[in-house]
Amino acid sequence: MESSFTLTIDWLAFTVLASNPQETMKVLGGDWSKAKGGFRGYPLSWMRADGLRGVGKLGTNAPRRPNEIHVDLSGGLASALTLEHIRTLLKWVHRQQGHVTRIDCALDDRAGTVSVSTIREAVSAGQCVTRAAQVRHIVSNLTHGTGATTGETMYFGSPQSQTLLRIYDKRLELQSKGQENYQDYGTRWELELKKDRAEQCARALATLDEADWKELVIGLLRSYVDFRDITKDTEEEERYRAPVLEWYALLTEGFQKGRLAQEQQVQTLQNVKRWVSDTLTPMLAVICATPGGEEWLLNEIVRGIA
Repeated sequence: MESSFTLTIDWLAFTVLASNPQETMKVLGGDWSKAKGGFRGYPLSWMRADGLRGVGKLGTNAPRRPNEIHVDLSGGLASALTLEHIRTLLKWVHRQQGHVTRIDCALDDRAGTVSVSTIREAVSAGQCVTRAAQVRHIVSNLTHGTGATTGETMYFGSPQSQTLLRIYDKRLELQSKGQENYQDYGTRWELELKKDRAEQCARALATLDEADWKELVIGLLRSYVDFRDITKDTEEEERYRAPVLEWYALLTEGFQKGRLAQEQQVQTLQNVKRWVSDTLTPMLAVICATPGGEEWLLNEIVRGIA
């Protein structure tokens, strides 16, 4: 790794008021297939069929808004886009009288210099200054065998707010899923921005140079959650004047100097199964329903194994 700190776009959703599915899919790239049902209240929908880690969905033809289109690109797809592609896409969205409804910025401390337990202890000690109304700590464990821990996450804020921060052990998550490159990750700080904050971040990404945009993202993080040398008993007016904890200062400095990364898709059996289930199952069902279809499909599977 060139740097132990990286920033990745891990989710992107937008709505455009004046376009059509074919033009939108051409701008997005990849292979899309017509889906059976609707999506987010839009009667017609398409699904991105070539992403093994994530899913792309497009909805349109809403009553009274037939030309409006909404798109969701989940982590596996959004994180694989180059910076140039993301900027081209965002500029196109704004030219189509559109706006970004959600953008997730994943800040990866790949060396795991600050663990989730360090953050949890700082919150318990009253050293966290945050605009979030609530903080939650969730640990996931296996229900069988060793009962090993498979995930640990701190949530700052609620899913309904315009800003939600998730801090979790990305390495542990990927290891529990059997992903081979799990050691390339550490602790992830994931800012989920929605509505006005998402649009602000997206417009900055489309126009600012990379260094200025990273500074803006770190500024959003620091304005939402800060860790300072205080206690639970510190007076309110003193909480914002106290010095920042050294580990947090070094961490955010590292994030700002880190690179904007394009994630490479890692193909695992679990990802392939998910992709088949999400994208191929309806088409396979149609084949099996035709005379001789099931036999043909079995022959194709045998041919693929041979």
